Amino acid sequence: MFVERWSGIRRGLIRDYPRLAPQHPSYRWLVLAAVMISTFMAVLDATIVNVALSKLMSSFGVSVDKVEWVLTAYLLVFGVMLPTSGWLADHLGHKRIFLTGLFIFTCSSFLCSLAWNLNALIVFRILQGAGAGILMPVGMAIITREFPPEKRGIALGFWSMAASASVSLGPAIGGYLIEHYSWHAIFDVNVPVGIVGMAAALVVLREHKSEDVRTFDFLGFVSLAAFLTSLLLALANGNSAWNTGGWNSGYIRTCFAVSGISLIVFLTTEFSAKHPLIELALFKNFNFAMSNILMFLFGFGMFGSTFLLPIYLQNSLGYTALQAGLVFLPVGLLQMVSAPLAGVFADRWSPKIPAILGITIMALTFYQFSFLSFLSEKREIMLPLYLRGIAMGIVFPPLMTLAISEISNRKMAQASGLINVIRQLGGSFGVAMFGTVLTRRTIYHMATYGQQIDPSSDTFKQTVMRLQQHALHATGGTAAEAASKAKAQIGSFVASEAFIRAVADVFLLAGIVILIGVVPMFFIKTHKVASGRKGVR
Repeated sequence: MFVERWSGIRRGLIRDYPRLAPQHPSYRWLVLAAVMISTFMAVLDATIVNVALSKLMSSFGVSVDKVEWVLTAYLLVFGVMLPTSGWLADHLGHKRIFLTGLFIFTCSSFLCSLAWNLNALIVFRILQGAGAGILMPVGMAIITREFPPEKRGIALGFWSMAASASVSLGPAIGGYLIEHYSWHAIFDVNVPVGIVGMAAALVVLREHKSEDVRTFDFLGFVSLAAFLTSLLLALANGNSAWNTGGWNSGYIRTCFAVSGISLIVFLTTEFSAKHPLIELALFKNFNFAMSNILMFLFGFGMFGSTFLLPIYLQNSLGYTALQAGLVFLPVGLLQMVSAPLAGVFADRWSPKIPAILGITIMALTFYQFSFLSFLSEKREIMLPLYLRGIAMGIVFPPLMTLAISEISNRKMAQASGLINVIRQLGGSFGVAMFGTVLTRRTIYHMATYGQQIDPSSDTFKQTVMRLQQHALHATGGTAAEAASKAKAQIGSFVASEAFIRAVADVFLLAGIVILIGVVPMFFIKTHKVASGRKGVR
């Protein structure tokens, strides 16, 4: 009865308000607005958490190598769900799956705000990633279907603007909510937005099912998930404090073994299945293969290391969460300005020139960050971020042009989705690997600085004496207590400096990884871009 009543209400809305009717010219723009709400929220949640990591570390009493899984779990499941959501939408209906993804995302956001420990938060972030992994590709498919080819470019441009805006606004919004409320608020804010999005989608969107529904590659999905999960677990936990055996422990070896077996099963399945989860034949196209290698390196270096900057700003420089979030605001804005210019240049001349220039500039910004210290001023942080925003804008449009330049229209949707999957997986691997590198380099610098501190030296004794006098005047107590506080303060400074140097090492490594991306750019062919899509059919 409820369904019948709702159907009557919906028919009345369409009758009374013609702008909602599918045949009305304004209808497609209402569809775009409904999808943009969900897209903005899904991408926002991938960036808003960055400024909350420091707060989560103190709230749950965990280190960086533990809290990084709040990001890794989300990105991993997001990437695995991207190729799966297309089959679900074709089989069950685009509107139904879009609403399901939005419902999962909204409910899991509410559960994240109720998390009682880090493990619970990670589980709920996995659900969030699943919802977001459904929303993004299905939302793009809905927009592509509703808009004719001559208006599809501007529609996807607006859709991309929602994603770019969330990159800039995510850390700023997260910082404001954390500073004025708590870390729970960064998840609670998704709930009302999700409800509005579901209401808009329920009223505006019309259902669509594909007439040609292929069978689901279940074995490919399970083997891919097992491969990625076990490999990330091994990479992220090789140097964890609980893993006393290190890289030679039984746990790490088991993870690598499961990962290797799962990869073999996945490749065998994809090459033999009639309807594979991921059409690996696309990688036979040279431009597409090279572009995806670059996308993986970009995601690995860029997204894998960016999560450390808010932690450094808050823990080492004393920034508030809001101040740390605001430093990212210009990045997306500059990206939105430079991206169209790069696209025009790529269409008129060569897409390789802006892509190589952007990669080089981005690697330079990470090299600049390798000189960060506890005395770094704001301009030393903001200038590389300004350059990074410009670089991101001039890298993506040309790179996408090169990647799909020889892909047929029939394969275009899967090719575009696969590029996003590769980039997300690169980010997941980057977070896991750089978290491990950070732990190793922190231990290394702690040991190095520890060797340089000689308790018998005059400098050490004078420093302890000055700090002891300060402690006596500031807190009182006995001379022995003040001496213990002085030595503890020196130890705290050494630990802080070791962490900063480790962060700088990670940024330098990330810059090297991104710079390696210039190599495949030289091998990508550009003379076929204008010849039509003739490569992979």
